[in-house]
Amino acid sequence: MNDDETLREVAESPLTLPPVETAAIVTAVLVGIAAGAIGIALGRRSLERRVRTLEVSVARSTDALARRERSSEDERAVQDLILGSMQEGVLLFDGKGETAFSNAALGRHLGSTPTGVGHLYPPALREAIRGVAEHGIPATIELERDDPIRWLRAAAVPAGEDGSILLVVTDITETRRVEAVRRDFVANASHELKTPAASIRAAAETLASVAEGDPQAVPRFASQLEREAMRLSRIVADLLDLSRLESGSELGETVHLDAMAREETERFEEAAREGGRAIRVRTTDPATVSGSGRDISLMIRNLIDNALRYTQPGGHIELAVETHGDVVELSVSDDGIGIPIRDLPRVFERFYRVDRARSRETGGTGLGLSIVRHVAENHGGTVQVESELGAGSTFTVRLPAAETPARPVTGRTIDAQNGASPALRSPETAGR
Repeated sequence: MNDDETLREVAESPLTLPPVETAAIVTAVLVGIAAGAIGIALGRRSLERRVRTLEVSVARSTDALARRERSSEDERAVQDLILGSMQEGVLLFDGKGETAFSNAALGRHLGSTPTGVGHLYPPALREAIRGVAEHGIPATIELERDDPIRWLRAAAVPAGEDGSILLVVTDITETRRVEAVRRDFVANASHELKTPAASIRAAAETLASVAEGDPQAVPRFASQLEREAMRLSRIVADLLDLSRLESGSELGETVHLDAMAREETERFEEAAREGGRAIRVRTTDPATVSGSGRDISLMIRNLIDNALRYTQPGGHIELAVETHGDVVELSVSDDGIGIPIRDLPRVFERFYRVDRARSRETGGTGLGLSIVRHVAENHGGTVQVESELGAGSTFTVRLPAAETPARPVTGRTIDAQNGASPALRSPETAGR
């Protein structure tokens, strides 16, 4: 038998092992298979845990990113709201001179929003921006715009290392107006005080020189001296009242406007009677307001005094107090000389007089109606005037009614020409 035949027999002959060894081999194979399956299962679970952990981490990162985006959007919205609500115009130019940001107020102040420095109007603003870009030094200019006429203050400052420039534009028209009013007030007050002071000095010097040589002239110059001194005192008193009222009124009282109107009318009865004028007050409804009794009394006195000064002998003056819902209305009417239409918008200005010669002749200070306006506004009310030249004027004050009900009051009329009660004291003075 050759070698090939021997090998064939070995391959075809069955492999026989002892039963014990065969069982051991099978067991080992099964254990290996089971261990492999367990390892695969454990590996899969670990992988699943890692995948879930990764999913949670990705979800958290996504949420955090979304929160940051929402927070950034909210911050931008708040910034836009703040900048959009500002009265100052804000304009940001980038390093290339192009507009990077602007708010609504800028367009209102300048008339339009420029796309860059080259389109900025008026030219003075362009020069200011270019000066800041060239020298890096903040600049502030003031300029006047028309249609309507306004004054603007523009401040330009460097806003970054890239050459950005921030321009802030502020409307200072009201500030300018207040400054002009203050200057006019100081000039007018100085003039008004200087006139009686000069008259007093002249009268005193004349009185001293004629006291011995012309004794009969002494009473005349003494009367002039007293008259000018009283005028000076009235101006000072009105200036002090006006200064106090500009700081506001104490509004803690419940004021019976109907009773106060009657009381103030009684104070002027003697002056009205001596001048041949009729003055009466008409009150049919209880009328109360919350405010300062002192200031409201001052307001009524100035209105009555003003009417007396500009009503000729034989004329009539009437006060009326009425309640219309939640508004109490006080009106003072006269049939005097009236006010020209051109002067109506200015009658409440300090020291403004329609007829300066008549006002000085009657002793007016030119501050009375300004005091009236301040009192009305301090009490949350308004004052207006209706007038016809040669036919008379009506001043109407409207104030919020007090919540506290007023005591019952029957209608009453006081007439200075028909047996009215005597005056309680001399009236305060004012001038139209």
